[in-house]
Amino acid sequence: MNVKLKHSMKILTLILSTVLVLAACGSAEGIYDDKGQVYRKVISQDMTSLDSAKVTDEVSFDKFNQVYEGLYTLNGKDEATLGVAKEDPKVTDGGKTYTIKLRDNAKWSNGDPVTAHDFEFAWKRVLDPDTASEYAYIMYDLQNAEEINMGKKDPDTLGVKALDDYTLQVKLAKPVPYFQELLAFGTFLPQNEKVVKKYGDRYGTSAERSVYNGPFKVKQWAVEDKILLEKNNKYWDKDVVKLDKVNYKILKDAQAGASLYDTGSVDDTGISSEQVDKYKDSPALFKRLLAATFYLKLNQGQVESLKNQDLRVAFSQAIDKQAYVDSVLNNGSAPSDGFTAKSVAKAPNGEDFTKQVHSDLQYNPEKAKANLEKAKKALNQDEFTFTLNTEDTPSAKISAEFIKAQIEKNLPGVTIKIQQLPFKQRVAREQSENYEISLSGWGPDYPDPMTFLTIMTTGNSSNNTGWSNKDYDAMLKEANGPLLQKAEERNQVMVEAEELLLKEAPIAPIYQKGGAQLINPQVKNIQYHNFGGNTSLKYVYIDKSIDRETGKKKE
Repeated sequence: MNVKLKHSMKILTLILSTVLVLAACGSAEGIYDDKGQVYRKVISQDMTSLDSAKVTDEVSFDKFNQVYEGLYTLNGKDEATLGVAKEDPKVTDGGKTYTIKLRDNAKWSNGDPVTAHDFEFAWKRVLDPDTASEYAYIMYDLQNAEEINMGKKDPDTLGVKALDDYTLQVKLAKPVPYFQELLAFGTFLPQNEKVVKKYGDRYGTSAERSVYNGPFKVKQWAVEDKILLEKNNKYWDKDVVKLDKVNYKILKDAQAGASLYDTGSVDDTGISSEQVDKYKDSPALFKRLLAATFYLKLNQGQVESLKNQDLRVAFSQAIDKQAYVDSVLNNGSAPSDGFTAKSVAKAPNGEDFTKQVHSDLQYNPEKAKANLEKAKKALNQDEFTFTLNTEDTPSAKISAEFIKAQIEKNLPGVTIKIQQLPFKQRVAREQSENYEISLSGWGPDYPDPMTFLTIMTTGNSSNNTGWSNKDYDAMLKEANGPLLQKAEERNQVMVEAEELLLKEAPIAPIYQKGGAQLINPQVKNIQYHNFGGNTSLKYVYIDKSIDRETGKKKE
């Protein structure tokens, strides 16, 4: 980009940001209003649905944390704590049967009681093949779940039963050491059968076509614009909820979000790498490393040349990951050569699981070129052109351009074309395997390496790469079955499985996601999570005795 054009683009960005800020200041009672206890947050992507049977993305699961509640929820340490369940479960049958007592004062936002039947209905709906839930597999630990999802058994044979209105019995196919944490995950949320059946295929497509049993309820959802929540006065624990409103504004431009923060119009916004240094001395700057891995999905199911292992390995070795996280992201992200993210699970010796895993996918231009040459000979092809899908945000474009430049520099003869798509469309393309290369990511659903490793098994709805390995499948089946009570052996099998995955490289790991954002120092008690949705806002309040600019008590 020449200097004159770059200068013009800066002026245009400034004008747009100023218009946005002026519009914000003019909407006194609107999304940016801070009267009372209101938390205002900019998000870069919209949620996809309010139907817990239909979503797979972190953005939606984060909103679910605020408006729905499962049997258990996660606390600030990602430990299972009581939700609709009024006590810890009674576990019998060698860890395979859970009997869970529900609190009798939990209600939906329409006044209906939340009962054990709501959980039984919701889980059977997820596994019903007609629902086509992408996340149905996460329930396969339930007795007969997989067979039901495959259409081989009747849904009534599922290992879940409402013994009465406030007692739920859950039967597992095998003991699962992290099952209580799993029950906090969004796919296990209850659903009000009456409301689901009333709206049918339209259920969860708007604020009015759902009911809510969490701390908040959705007041308005304007797609790709805003999501407005308000306190749910039917919530059983409403007395601890201090916020009156949660307002999400959907903005893909981080510069615009920062401008809104600077004018006091929002309390929380992500910022771009270029903005981090500007706010380095601000009490509002907040960075954290999330347990999510980002990588290139290499679709060998659609692209013949990507069936070549040497070519796939070359992609990982051609990208300077440290330079990427330092110069492009600059938000606390860390380079990654593996699949499972750090901080997801510990090995039996107490160390992080990832420390045991060997990978040959480090940045190494010489090895990358050597692997490319082997691929060229095997394929009898000197030039390759691939389309890289990414999202339609300015930061995603910058990321894609860096990756393109690295690959084209270090893999002579390889050309990358960038295709920007809305988040929902990018995900839909992956799910239908209608892509060549996609910049994608995965965050954990529960504290075990299986939350990553399982998605690359043959036939898994999230394995959209065309890659399949019988040995890999067999190892994970063993780890998720006979070895569940044998920690050392199970750990070793999972390590070997990940090393096999990395050796065959159906994905090219790049980084573990970090986040840089501006958070108003007045905002207190946000709970952050590594699993499922990013945050819980149940205990958040705005302390207006704190000075927003200095982060200190006002004099």
